[in-house]
Amino acid sequence: MIDPMDRSVVGPLAAGIDPGRLEVLLHRVRLEVEDGSLPSVQLAVAREGRLVAFETWGDADPGTRYILQSVGRSVVAGVVWKLLGEGLLRLDERIAEIIPEFAPNGKEAVTVEQVLTHTAGFPFAPLGYPKMCDRERRLAAFGRWRLDHPPGTRFQFHLTSAAWLIAEIVERRTGRPFADYLREQVTGPLGLRSLELGVPVERQKETVAPMIATDRTSEDQEPDPWGAWYLSAPEVLAAGEPGHSLVGTAADVALFYQALEHSELWRREAVEEGRRMRFAERPAGDELYGGGSKRVGMGLFVTVAGPDAGGNLPSTGSPALYGNSGAAYQLAFMDPETGLSFAWLCNGYPLAGYDLSRRGSALLTNVANLAADLL
Repeated sequence: MIDPMDRSVVGPLAAGIDPGRLEVLLHRVRLEVEDGSLPSVQLAVAREGRLVAFETWGDADPGTRYILQSVGRSVVAGVVWKLLGEGLLRLDERIAEIIPEFAPNGKEAVTVEQVLTHTAGFPFAPLGYPKMCDRERRLAAFGRWRLDHPPGTRFQFHLTSAAWLIAEIVERRTGRPFADYLREQVTGPLGLRSLELGVPVERQKETVAPMIATDRTSEDQEPDPWGAWYLSAPEVLAAGEPGHSLVGTAADVALFYQALEHSELWRREAVEEGRRMRFAERPAGDELYGGGSKRVGMGLFVTVAGPDAGGNLPSTGSPALYGNSGAAYQLAFMDPETGLSFAWLCNGYPLAGYDLSRRGSALLTNVANLAADLL
């Protein structure tokens, strides 16, 4: 029997958190809403299995859920780590042995580990709406995908293709669709019920913060349909693309990381293997789609701070700190050396989908470093 996570908030001193540093962090994030830069923000800090802070500012409330974007990859990673720990999956297995439909066009050699580390060779393999809604059409798309480069030779974020394969792997090995397995075997037992994939259209308006443009100057401006904005369509969000469509509260995201480190739901060796850094390299590709000039450490579907704290992770934490950032003002991480987890979620997005300005980059850096430096 797995005990659900305790969602009550304890005082910072009881969890070894410096109250003054915590107040500086909260004030810094709150300013972004008070000066009108962001429509709403939700933030949570947890340590030793308990919440230390859970705050919401702007047009939202503590029950509001946010589209997690790439922050949700850590939840996907947790599902995979569970299967690895239970012996239901091996890193050296070839995807084609698990999903034979994937094999055509020279993809027979792609391994599970390559998919989890974004080195599989098909970063922009297409699978859009409405094909994503039908499993048979997804499998047919897998077969049509082609390699851009040989597997294992290039690190480039597979923005959606990797997560679709992971979801199918989970279904093949557990007999349950990914969203069902997540709810029944992970978030349900942990009591983290705000975390959900594939929210029906009729429930989105009541529970999910709508995406709002932060830089619109006239009503005739249209957002870039690529990147984050494709999830602004309710039917697309409901379709449940696994790598970006998860929704949840900041509290449940922060507690999910605590569960990874403390819950008996996972075997310790599987978590340690999952968050172990395999390499630190500069991701290839355009900056809008995950490329960059700074080395990013990769674990199994999570980024790891490593030597350079790439991927928008803080430099004030330990090299073992792991997590994922999301477009455009979102970040969640766990530092296993300090026991601190953090989640910062927002529903404001530039029309381009990503904020690559100096101010936007500085905001992510400042909040990340304040969050990791609370002890």
